[in-house]
Amino acid sequence: MSEVVIIHCDNYEYDKVKSAINRGLEYLGGVQRFARADERILLKPNLLAADPPERCVTTHPAVFAAVAEAFIQHGVYLTYGDSPGFGSLSKAARKSGLAGVAGDLSIEAGNFEVGERITFAAGKQNKSFVIAQAAARAEGIISLPKLKSHALTTLTGAIKNQFGCIPGFLKGEYHAKLTDMKQFVTMLVDLNRCLKPRLYVMDAIMAMEGNGPRNGSPRRIGALLFSSDPVAIDATAARMVGLVPDSLEMIRIGQELGLGRMDKEAITLLGDALAPLVITDFELAHSRNIARLAKHRLRHAIVERPRIKEEKCIRCGICIQVCPVTPKALQWVGGDASVNPPDKPPCYDYDRCIRCYCCQELCPEGAIMVHTPIIGQVLNCLKPPVS
Repeated sequence: MSEVVIIHCDNYEYDKVKSAINRGLEYLGGVQRFARADERILLKPNLLAADPPERCVTTHPAVFAAVAEAFIQHGVYLTYGDSPGFGSLSKAARKSGLAGVAGDLSIEAGNFEVGERITFAAGKQNKSFVIAQAAARAEGIISLPKLKSHALTTLTGAIKNQFGCIPGFLKGEYHAKLTDMKQFVTMLVDLNRCLKPRLYVMDAIMAMEGNGPRNGSPRRIGALLFSSDPVAIDATAARMVGLVPDSLEMIRIGQELGLGRMDKEAITLLGDALAPLVITDFELAHSRNIARLAKHRLRHAIVERPRIKEEKCIRCGICIQVCPVTPKALQWVGGDASVNPPDKPPCYDYDRCIRCYCCQELCPEGAIMVHTPIIGQVLNCLKPPVS
């Protein structure tokens, strides 16, 4: 049986968060179950982008600090870090508030720019990974995911959080090479099997719904989740927001490959009740991904696509920079923006677009949405009931 601890916590007041963190850890046997004194442990928060805590893009600094204090009191040596989707770790940590609390606790940022290749012979999709030095050299990893909607994987939580252990634009290469959804999420599962984080503490006090994982809306759920099983914790989070775990490919493949358990009967829930937290109107980044139903000749009429809202676009060009395919799937209309400042947003070539949604994920203005054509909307399945 896998254990998932649920602790109700309705805001980020530090004393409340610290009490909730300590209570959750005790249900799982305490800090000593996950680290020995003097071990070098990496705290891996979600630091997707340089955004303030109130936007709910990143792991909240109160959650980070409370977990860190618990391990420091046990004599554990901590570092922290993530590889943001765009920009530097230092900027993302500073803007999100994590750099401040890390400094107060004398926790150093790890090196997430230099990678080291690690062989993983047991991988289903990937037999090796280039891993950020800080993650590769840590004796153990404590993962601190943020619960959010996600245009590609529907939800981002425990399993997806380790993608940030791949440095810089190498993440884009995985998107470009693994254009099939099953291949991509199998890679994520392999990555977790390779890195083997010891503990996952999910920040679901304030989640993100809608145009996630960066430009959605904060949504109060009021909980912290704890587990050593990333499949079980993601499955429990999925049930909290009204989704059937088996409908999410990342969770389903995680169970198939032995990363963890998603079935209700295989998960023991500890702590506080799940039922009061369940919401049935959680807004996803799009209705349902139906790409697997589309024949190639009908692709443009059915499958979701990123689309730019011209009135919100500030012509920064980040979407072009982060597009992982060559040639790029979007370009400035009329040529080189460095020569002629653009008066229109970039234009997509949907034949090149692989629907990775890196552009939507990292747009700083929330100007890119996932649009489903009319025929696709008709064919979309209804959101499944809670299970």
